[in-house]
Amino acid sequence: MDFNPSGDQESQRRLNKQESENQRPLPQSEGYPRNHGSNEIPHGWLDCASFGQEILGCIIPSKAPLDESFQTNIPPAKTYSFDQVNRSLENSGAKLSLVIDLTNTCRYYSASDLKQKGIDYVKIRCKGRYAVPDNFSVNIFVYELSKFVSRETKESKNYVLVHCTHGHNRTGFMIVHHLMRSQPLMSVSQAMEIFAQARPPGIYKQDYIDALYAFYNEMKPATFAYPSPPWWKSCTNAVMNKNRTPEADPATKNDDISGDRIPFNQVKLLRESCYKLLNLNDERAKRFPGSHPVSLNRENLQLLRQHYYYATWKADGTRYMMLITLDGCYLIDQNFSFRRVQIRFPCSCRKRTHHYTLLDGEMVIDTLPASQNKERRFLVFDIIACNGNTLMEKPFFERWNTVEKEVIEPRNRDQTSENSCYRYGMESFRVQRKDFWCLSTVPPQTVS
Repeated sequence: MDFNPSGDQESQRRLNKQESENQRPLPQSEGYPRNHGSNEIPHGWLDCASFGQEILGCIIPSKAPLDESFQTNIPPAKTYSFDQVNRSLENSGAKLSLVIDLTNTCRYYSASDLKQKGIDYVKIRCKGRYAVPDNFSVNIFVYELSKFVSRETKESKNYVLVHCTHGHNRTGFMIVHHLMRSQPLMSVSQAMEIFAQARPPGIYKQDYIDALYAFYNEMKPATFAYPSPPWWKSCTNAVMNKNRTPEADPATKNDDISGDRIPFNQVKLLRESCYKLLNLNDERAKRFPGSHPVSLNRENLQLLRQHYYYATWKADGTRYMMLITLDGCYLIDQNFSFRRVQIRFPCSCRKRTHHYTLLDGEMVIDTLPASQNKERRFLVFDIIACNGNTLMEKPFFERWNTVEKEVIEPRNRDQTSENSCYRYGMESFRVQRKDFWCLSTVPPQTVS
């Protein structure tokens, strides 16, 4: 296969349209002015602990701090504001550098006041109550928090405060997602326990807990029990988790869009990463970098005189590249757009997962003979880089064998492991290597 980044006008037109949609501003402080409409104290807020223990050395899970407009309704011993947070951290030689607000309101405090104090602010509106945060909001949160954590050191003593209204369900849900993606071999149970120890009793809403296990394709332990709500909550789990009829899965089609949107700034970083793995100029990092198959027709038969080629069956699938990193797996379409999918790729050493491995392949839809259900398969036909090491200079057949050894076989071994709580069968598609056969050079007399 020849490597030629696509540059056709139609593809570029679709890419420009996609970029204009993706560059819509993310929820930041400027878009959410202070709402002065109500100073009613949230139910349960007074008796809820103000904040928990730090997580990963710099994350503070917290309930929503309330500004001075609420203070007349709060007993002096139970006030909790950003001034108190800042004084507490400054007394220990630390600093509050970032606030991530997960509430669905702007009435609790003024974001502009934080900006004036040099504190960065990110607003991600999450409804709470009976609505689990959507996957795009989760991706924004993980991206923003990962940026902050990656640049912090033990000596810097900068902290990020993450809060919803009470600092348990939405806050815990988001932090568990971050833990799962920053330490990919961690289980959901382990991540929830880390949060619960830092912020007792942890996440207590059943639908939030179920969503985490389902998202990461894990089975709840046989001994698992849902935590009881804290005493300051008057309602019960039964009330908070009303029965809801799940929506039926739509029919699976070849042109379905798989995966979840990610922030556009993250898209740009991932594009640059792909081009670095391919040793390409970043200035061209707006074009799909995949190779293009050569059809076996009369015009291309001359090419077979010049090189050895490999043939494969025509699958009529949808073309994708796949970038695997520690924090997730990303499908890359021919518009060079990225969408995150929850697929696990353990390394052959079994102690870690792939990080900056770039695959090339196509998504096909199979009809299962017994049930007639549709099933997706991602057929891998090349590996461009493996754990940050570019393989483009290696012969195709060697790269093709690397797909089996470094990608497919470790997944197969992990599926049969008795110690794994991860359920590969719950992934949104299966992953296989596509078969190839070597073509001999065509004799000259057969070419007209």
